[in-house]
Amino acid sequence: MLYFDHAATSSPKPKGVIDAVTNALEALSANPGRSGHKLSLQAAEVVFETRKMAAELLGAPSPKHIWFYPNATYALNQAILGFPIRQGGEIVTTVFEHNSVLRPLHHLQTEKDIQVTYASGKTGSETARAVVDSISTSTDLIVINHASNVTGELIPLKDIAEKAKAVHAILLVDASQTAGIIDINLERDGIDMVACPGHKGLQGPQGTGLLAVSKDLGLIPLIHGGTGNQSELTHQPETWPERYEAGTVNTPGIAGLGAGLKALDELGGVAAIYQHEQIITSAFLSGIRELETVKVVGSVDSDTRVAVVAFQLTGVNSQEAGIILDQHYQMAVRSGLHCAPKLHEWFETSDEGLLRVSFGPYTTLEEVNQLVQAIKELVDAFKSN
Repeated sequence: MLYFDHAATSSPKPKGVIDAVTNALEALSANPGRSGHKLSLQAAEVVFETRKMAAELLGAPSPKHIWFYPNATYALNQAILGFPIRQGGEIVTTVFEHNSVLRPLHHLQTEKDIQVTYASGKTGSETARAVVDSISTSTDLIVINHASNVTGELIPLKDIAEKAKAVHAILLVDASQTAGIIDINLERDGIDMVACPGHKGLQGPQGTGLLAVSKDLGLIPLIHGGTGNQSELTHQPETWPERYEAGTVNTPGIAGLGAGLKALDELGGVAAIYQHEQIITSAFLSGIRELETVKVVGSVDSDTRVAVVAFQLTGVNSQEAGIILDQHYQMAVRSGLHCAPKLHEWFETSDEGLLRVSFGPYTTLEEVNQLVQAIKELVDAFKSN
């Protein structure tokens, strides 16, 4: 099977990740932060080291500013639903957002009567300008999908961060498609919160994710429960990260995430990964550009996107094309609406959906060439019918 679905989760996982998860299950089956015995302390050390590496990668002030969750969806919910927005407050976001953002925002709208503005544009740069224009002194929170999980479009953050700071709004970035691929630094980039999965660009196992915060924003914990310390309290403790991590953390998953973060260095670092994926994406875009019945949605400039490309095949249902690539060519792709309904409404692709391919650090040019050839054969087959 040739794997072209890295926007969903990375595959294969580095061997170090598999080994770290296995070791945690075999040798560290103790509860970190819940006991003072050696096994518990060793498990806690693995969790702390992963927290430390994530803080360094994302430019967080310290390891305690990294909070672990089962995935980016949980992290985004903590950031959005836990944000102390005022009644009738305003949130600015984009049509590029995933349902992990859209649905919590809808919930807030029904519960708190807040206003949500959806900025739009055909490209990331257009969308960024629309976001800046939408931000006002009434804006409390800005939620930005750093790169679309459908079109791969990158949304430049510089002007958005500057406008957010000027009006004292909080900037939350969904880095589900960029963490581990694009250099992100909370302090340097003027970002208040970054949510990301551990199982995509960070190369960790599924069931891992995190929220990185630059400072105390007064977030209300979504989950209340045991934290291993201050057990006499009737409420969540104020100390970080315990306040936002009730219950037992996923020690095997976090150990695997730590190994995934180490694997980024083994791959040459974030900059090298991004350069490799640009080369791969450019080769794919060049290969399908000559096909008249293939229409790429979004920019065809590999410099303004990550390695995610969505396209239409004229006269071919995206679901049918995905099934053919899977069953006939043994190629894993993604078709449909990709949990991003407003984007599909904006691009008028809701009825047929789109075919999406996405590449990772282990994708080769040979594999991309095989994918291009398969799409050519698919186009020719439907032409002849």
